[in-house]
Amino acid sequence: MKEVIVIGAGAAGLWAAEVAARGGARVRVLEKTARTGTKILASGGSRCNLTTTLEPAAIAPLFGQRGGRFLAPALAALPPRGVRARFESWGVPTVEAPLEKVFPASQRARDVRDALEGAARAAGARIELSTPLTALSPPAAPGAPWRLHLARGGTLEADAVVLACGGKSFPRTGTTGEGYRWLEELGLPLVPPLPALVPLTSPAPWVHALAGVSLQGAEVRLVDGEGRSLGRRRRPLLFTHRGVSGPGAMDLSARVSRSLASGGGGGLHLRVDLCGEMDREQLRAHLLEQAALRGRPRLARCLPDVPRRVVAAAARQAELPENPILAQLDRAGRHRLIEALKGLEIPIDGTAGFDAAEVTAGGLDLAAVDPRSLAVNALPGLYVVGELLDLDAPIGGFSFQAAFATAELCGRALAERGSR
Repeated sequence: MKEVIVIGAGAAGLWAAEVAARGGARVRVLEKTARTGTKILASGGSRCNLTTTLEPAAIAPLFGQRGGRFLAPALAALPPRGVRARFESWGVPTVEAPLEKVFPASQRARDVRDALEGAARAAGARIELSTPLTALSPPAAPGAPWRLHLARGGTLEADAVVLACGGKSFPRTGTTGEGYRWLEELGLPLVPPLPALVPLTSPAPWVHALAGVSLQGAEVRLVDGEGRSLGRRRRPLLFTHRGVSGPGAMDLSARVSRSLASGGGGGLHLRVDLCGEMDREQLRAHLLEQAALRGRPRLARCLPDVPRRVVAAAARQAELPENPILAQLDRAGRHRLIEALKGLEIPIDGTAGFDAAEVTAGGLDLAAVDPRSLAVNALPGLYVVGELLDLDAPIGGFSFQAAFATAELCGRALAERGSR
């Protein structure tokens, strides 16, 4: 059999190469940069949140209806516990962390990258660094090879090609989007790539003034200009000098990107519930109870879990002093305050773009791919895995899980192909 060539030595590419080579396929991995797994090394603050503690049934809905249905075979073949077991067998034990995250016990992303590369090489995969491609040509006739055109000149031939070269997010790691161009040149349907898991920008100076302040337990909703809810997350939120970040904002960023791309981004805002442990009536009763106490307590004193500067922002939104005396609030003022505390409005006008994005939303339309093998239906011998697919999910190791799981099925299919 001619070689299987995997394009991209990242999480999906190395995993697919290891599985295929271990199954008997002749595998060559081409990486355009000078090292493998650059994006792995940068992930999770160089700690690498490599999967989740959730079970497949809870993971699938986080990718949306189409994405979850597409991923079902891959998640069944390689659930998170399978990822952890595989890394354990490679000498990388894992530990659980808050928000259903899983990290290497060493807290070093390098150990994850080294394990993937070492396992691929040990299985027999040949890895060539600093080997960029310029084009990809499909077989000229049934049974003919794929042709890969090298930037340094010359071509390579392959019986099968795996596109695992990533999306457009965090381009400093080498993911600059060539894969999308190749897919388009091959006539395959693409959902426009957009930045996801990326900080959001706000035009409001008061938001910038809160840079460095975080909210740990707030519920965050993305709302459009007509008041429709576009998404909801209960995750930490961080104010920045440009807007907001943290999982609470970044988990909703793909929806912001899509809304802006469709021309419907006017009036977007986050509505942040600062008192999620109380509904409106409970909050009203709490404020009245506090107002009746001796000493004429002020607002910030009765909300000790909310940062004072955020309390002040909510009071200003309610057209009140920054830290009002509760006993002095009339019924209308109290009502405005409750609405502000249950829905502090942060205007949103964009994202920080691909340079700051952790993943890419959009990509190869899932209808073009067999979810049981990751083979492209219209082009025999072509496989697509990982971020090039139209899959995106919240922060929490889900992107790596999808990369590993799709690569697992792809590697198995390549090994079976080689045995025929």
